[in-house]
Amino acid sequence: MTSEAAQREAICRAARSFFERGLTAGASGNISLRLEDGGLLVTPTGSSFRDLDPARLSRLDADGRLLTGDKPTKEMALHSAFYATRGARSGAVVHLHSTHSVALSLLPETDPDDALPPLTAYSVMRLGKVRLLPYFRPGDPAMGEAVRALEGRRSAVLLANHGPVVAGADLSAAVYAIEELEETARLALLLRGCDPRLLTPEQVADVVETFEVEWG
Repeated sequence: MTSEAAQREAICRAARSFFERGLTAGASGNISLRLEDGGLLVTPTGSSFRDLDPARLSRLDADGRLLTGDKPTKEMALHSAFYATRGARSGAVVHLHSTHSVALSLLPETDPDDALPPLTAYSVMRLGKVRLLPYFRPGDPAMGEAVRALEGRRSAVLLANHGPVVAGADLSAAVYAIEELEETARLALLLRGCDPRLLTPEQVADVVETFEVEWG
């Protein structure tokens, strides 16, 4: 069993890594992690990933009430929707404003039902299909309703004109998956107009079956 203190440190370590690699900037992005009692640790609203204080992370109970720490991110409806619809499959949620993912969300040719082209096996393995959701004002509760409407079928979404959101079984899984999403978005932009050789439907199906990928 990992202590809450260690989980607080892990959130801050992941956040700082994102900031230092340019995957989020200013006071953008948010992370949540579900604890054994059903409560959450959440990065505070208006905070920078550069210098989070583990002691000031928002500690919520299982009903979403703030127990200790600073006020949580205004995107709580988004995080709560993943936990509510995906159950034990979601132990952490990460939301970034990473450049290439945001850029991909702006392109009119991006498929809303399958936003990432099948360029590598790893994007299929870690993300399944990524849904592109429409634009919502930051903090709009309708964002959470859009995720709930997916009924747990997707672990990753792109918010148009905003950024990616990924739920994982634990913090490491969510971190790895959102990194894969950003890298695949970067490849997709680099290859625009180049007619790249995508994975075939048969190759995608093989990865999905072999690694038991959710492909709803």
